[in-house]
Amino acid sequence: MSDRFRLIALDPGHFHAALIQKEMYPGVSPRVAIYAPLGTDLTEHLNRIARFNLRPQNPTAWELDIHTGPDFLARMVAERPGNIVVLSGRNRGKIGLIRASVDAGLHVLADKPWIIRADDLPELENTLAAAQSKGVVAYDIMTERYEITSILQRELVNDAGTFGSPIEGTEDEPGVYMESVHHILKLVAGVPNLRPVWFFDVTQQGEALADVGTHLVDLVQWTLFSGQAIDYRSEIRMVSASRWPTRLTAAQFHQVTGQAGGALDYYCNTRVSYALRGIHTKLDVLWNWEAPEGAGDTHLAIYRGSKASVEVRQGKEEAYRPELYVVPVEAGVKEALARKMETLGARYPGVGLEDQGARIRVTIPDSYRVGHEAHFAQVTRQFFEYLERPETIPAWENPNMLAKYYVSTKGVELSLAAGRP
Repeated sequence: MSDRFRLIALDPGHFHAALIQKEMYPGVSPRVAIYAPLGTDLTEHLNRIARFNLRPQNPTAWELDIHTGPDFLARMVAERPGNIVVLSGRNRGKIGLIRASVDAGLHVLADKPWIIRADDLPELENTLAAAQSKGVVAYDIMTERYEITSILQRELVNDAGTFGSPIEGTEDEPGVYMESVHHILKLVAGVPNLRPVWFFDVTQQGEALADVGTHLVDLVQWTLFSGQAIDYRSEIRMVSASRWPTRLTAAQFHQVTGQAGGALDYYCNTRVSYALRGIHTKLDVLWNWEAPEGAGDTHLAIYRGSKASVEVRQGKEEAYRPELYVVPVEAGVKEALARKMETLGARYPGVGLEDQGARIRVTIPDSYRVGHEAHFAQVTRQFFEYLERPETIPAWENPNMLAKYYVSTKGVELSLAAGRP
């Protein structure tokens, strides 16, 4: 296959932009253009690509054309050395870069979040409409849809014999509860993984719900209403939200950025409650300073059904890797689950069940646990498939993107008024 696709990295401010290039793809030119202002974000991006090219195992072979300067966007639009724009980082102005790329007739593969303010929702809607009218694909990088526990959880929630019907619940006892815990300081080979100073500016990066929380909002609607479009204007009711900071000392700020600075109240924790088609959903999106020794980021997702709860847990008991459980509340669930797993076993050979008494663990071979970074290549390959066959793009993608960003931005707006829980 000839090199039909040519990448343009536009102002790569977050390492997720580099992860798109962690491997090579058939039909994609190895020559990539980069347009960005000259600074540490750009040099860090170049270093990451260089490490991919220089690694001993399965090295990449990217070639880079680098264009720097304050007029980087205007130059990119004028020169158009490729047909796919890759975006990640600096979230406040991201929707403007996406819109400019779409207006130039370029496809866009952009990391979350596309917007962090509710005021930008109309521009998101207009951008998606412009992409459709121009025949280009603008795609949001939702890596968590490729996590095996999320995939299997979705399958079981949509199996009436196992799950029954979703419980609507209440604000205090929701039908869906999810918690995501990230950590500000992360060590790589014993050295702090430095974050840019702007990462701690919530007006630039976004608060917790508006940033990493978009994954949780996306998973809820993707899981509960598989293959269905959500109308955010009529099918979502915001209930409450709150926010609170994680305190960084001046020494911690220097440790994680390499820059001098004072103590900081970093508003990176959000709780939101909302009803999606009547099903009460509560999300806690949290950032702690550092994980306890031997621990890491954690994810909790509980879907309550009339016959069983289907839960992903990633705590100490699970050795901090996600595991999937079914907790029956009615008779006959184990038999229905066994039948469903026979069907799933044809698609995911090796998955099985372990009866633990009050609950059943879904056993998952390590071969499916590819890790967060590998999910970026999976999303990218799906994106290229959509470019090859645009008619296969699900009709629910655009309305559900609007629904997702409605919840994430309106939730932040509510939390600003409410404060700490």
